[in-house]
Amino acid sequence: MLNALEVFTTVIVGLMVGVEFSVAFVMNRIFSALPEDSGLLARAHGGRMLGALMPFWYIGSLVLAAVWAVAAWDEPGSGLVVIAAALLILSVLMSVILLVPINNRSKTWTPETRPADWKDQQDRWDRYHYVRVAVIIGAFTLLATALV
Repeated sequence: MLNALEVFTTVIVGLMVGVEFSVAFVMNRIFSALPEDSGLLARAHGGRMLGALMPFWYIGSLVLAAVWAVAAWDEPGSGLVVIAAALLILSVLMSVILLVPINNRSKTWTPETRPADWKDQQDRWDRYHYVRVAVIIGAFTLLATALV
């Protein structure tokens, strides 16, 4: 049963990393290259869509890692899982404190309603997101290492 939890947790966190990496390094670059206001509208739609899903994914990943850490407390590699869970806590805190407030504003923007500093806010969100992606890559790497 513990092996199934370990693999399931690693896969769930790995998929989350893949989605967030794709947002940072693929989707947002595609959106930025779209003509006129299409990129703004695409990011707003993405913010609504992923903004509804990602809280469950982040919290679920954290819960899975915490359960793994408790279940394997005396097992080799449990320290790596504890550190991974701590990184996932950091990613949730970063999300709530830094990224969600910007996302909540930007997901409602249209070409007519966007604020004057909308590009600065998008750039700030992107910078915070790059750091968050690095944090969850670290968590995923630790979880994968704990498997072996």
